[in-house]
Amino acid sequence: MARTGDHARPVPVSALDSLDFALDRASPVPLYYQLARQLEAAIEHGALAPGNLLGNEIDLSVRLGLSRPTVRQAIQSLVDKGLLVRRRGVGTQVVHSQVKRPLELSSLYDDLESAGQGPTTRVLRNEVVPATADVAAALDVAEGSEVTLLERLRCAHGQPVAFLCNHLPTILLELDTERLESTGLYRMMRSAGITLHSARQTIGARCASAEEATRLDEKEGAALLTMQRTAYDDTGRPVEYGTHIYRASRYAFDFQLLVRP
Repeated sequence: MARTGDHARPVPVSALDSLDFALDRASPVPLYYQLARQLEAAIEHGALAPGNLLGNEIDLSVRLGLSRPTVRQAIQSLVDKGLLVRRRGVGTQVVHSQVKRPLELSSLYDDLESAGQGPTTRVLRNEVVPATADVAAALDVAEGSEVTLLERLRCAHGQPVAFLCNHLPTILLELDTERLESTGLYRMMRSAGITLHSARQTIGARCASAEEATRLDEKEGAALLTMQRTAYDDTGRPVEYGTHIYRASRYAFDFQLLVRP
């Protein structure tokens, strides 16, 4: 306890006190960058959760044997990424982690769960609608025929990450709203005996409309990532057509590029 006059106040505890950092001073990689990467990894894996305090730069620099400018540069790099925020009278706090999703045929729910991001879902629509021309072409059905429309808001650590719009053939499987809010769509498909095999996917970007910004807790005009995907089962049948938007401040696609021999 720290005492001011006759009043005692608790000293804020830094969330970093329980973490160990391994800094290689012989490495050509700058120390600020090593520290920033380890802090970012702790945020991504939930060791540092939204709202956690990092304490002040002086204490951290003394603890790690680093100069204050080195610590400040590491923290500022994560502030610039939107992972940390400096609050007057509070200190440096964790805001959220950015979801880095591997570019493969997987569901966002499964990827968030495996990354320890605590995914939750709110189903906004689950109904049968006539297929538009685009949906009909993607699902190989007649325009105007009945398809199932799903609209869901996906969150991580209680914060919106993506708005998901999916169309599926009505005969594919029964989509219970309560179950959709507790698990992922692809997991439900697998449970129904549907084997996903491949997909055609297009990734883009645009600015958020007023409605999208409100839904995703962003500012109007904020950057959004977009994804359009048609997934096929192991018989070549199209089983899902999705048009999704993601907060660029909280979400990124991660993939590896190989040189063609």
